[in-house]
Amino acid sequence: MISSRSILRRGLVLLASAATVAALSACSSGTAAVPGSDPSASAQASSLDEVYANAPVADAAALISDSTMAKIKARGKLIVAEALDAPLLSQQDPTNPEDVQGFDADLAKMLAIYILGEPNVEIVPPASETREALLANGTVDVVFNTYTITEKRAEQVDFAGPYLESGLAVAVRSDNTDINGIDDLGGKTVIVGANTPAVTAVPEKQPTADVVSFGTDPQALQALQQGRGDAYVQDFTLLASHAIDDKSIKVVGQPFTSEAYGIGLKKDDAQFKSFINDWLEKIQKDGSWAKIWDATLGEAVESSAPTPPAIGSVPGS
Repeated sequence: MISSRSILRRGLVLLASAATVAALSACSSGTAAVPGSDPSASAQASSLDEVYANAPVADAAALISDSTMAKIKARGKLIVAEALDAPLLSQQDPTNPEDVQGFDADLAKMLAIYILGEPNVEIVPPASETREALLANGTVDVVFNTYTITEKRAEQVDFAGPYLESGLAVAVRSDNTDINGIDDLGGKTVIVGANTPAVTAVPEKQPTADVVSFGTDPQALQALQQGRGDAYVQDFTLLASHAIDDKSIKVVGQPFTSEAYGIGLKKDDAQFKSFINDWLEKIQKDGSWAKIWDATLGEAVESSAPTPPAIGSVPGS
């Protein structure tokens, strides 16, 4: 058991090479919510105290001799590929760089507790194209980085999970009380991003919707704010990050398409994959998965925590 969140903050170490910092700068959003400037960040920390205090810890017998988990235990830290600029998923607090918050970040800390008994995490910020290499060469133990499970990727890495499902979701202006999800978009003007899956997915779900395309996400978001459409359909995690920073919009309902995220592992490490899948099942069953979702992604969504995806439920997992 972990008795204090101070242990959590003390156990977090950040590692970033010049190349990865440059990659992060290139993909960082200028409108991202910053935990250090948002009073809700301290509320999030408080709401997770009990989750960390009661986090499951693996039995010694589960740390099989010479296994990856035994080596992590001996090392004393879990090395994770994880972003530092992803609101609600893994966002670094600029006023306290050792504090990284969000759904991915908090699950990584929970996994560290499961292996080590304390949340000692070292973060290596990846670029999308470096994740496989970081696993293959042993730079990191796991990848928590909205890593979509595909059969092609599974030829190079193993995936535990899935641990989260995203997909297309619906955002509306915050004063809208008529639209609660995709089922309410019939006959409505629906904003989508050009060349995104929403262009075809919305008409498939709601043939009577009037779909209006915009070239960029900022243009589409501005159109929603200005009332040039009733709703904006885009990836759930992107909409949630907008909504936590911009109170003029809100996300309603759950995603209506499915994109499964997995925990990336080095290829052909069956013991470690089974170990992590067992851990995922534990935190799903004891409710801590849902509590972490509520304190992170759930802060931007007007709905309860979704049902966690079933382990091994998608090809490649």
